[in-house]
Amino acid sequence: MEQPTDEVLIGKSNAGDTAAFKMLVIRHEGKVAGVIKSMLGDVSEAEDVGQEVFIRFYDALGKFRGESQVSTYLVRIAINLSLNELKRRKRAASRYTSIEAAAGKGSENMMDLKEQLNYEFGRLDPEFQAVASLRLIDGYSTVETAEILEIPLGTVLSRLARAQQKLRMALSKKLK
Repeated sequence: MEQPTDEVLIGKSNAGDTAAFKMLVIRHEGKVAGVIKSMLGDVSEAEDVGQEVFIRFYDALGKFRGESQVSTYLVRIAINLSLNELKRRKRAASRYTSIEAAAGKGSENMMDLKEQLNYEFGRLDPEFQAVASLRLIDGYSTVETAEILEIPLGTVLSRLARAQQKLRMALSKKLK
């Protein structure tokens, strides 16, 4: 039996068919989870953000015009919510940085290279992190990344170059 298209499932969901919406969730949850985990890591907040993506999508179903693919729309929501979570984390982390430094916790000398890379990736500005995550971790093309983030292609290229430069600089200092 042929699977219904996303457009058909959206129409049925708008008409109140919860099974159709569940099919949309199942169809796209892997991609959404991958994007969120690449930005936030495998943490409990990632699951919360994933659920929020589909709640927001459900609430916006009536406004979805089909100008982009459902997966692109969902990834855009996931990126925006992940960026919000990163900003929240950054605010919370800034409160505790001086306490950790005074206590000598979080010694970066003890981290292996992968942990150090994850640490430095998390320190990137959110706009650089979003581009780097989509391009380097999730494997989207520069054109797809520009489409998802709704920014010019040149901006994607410059942010990606800047993110890579920042990561190289940070890691080279740690490896010396």
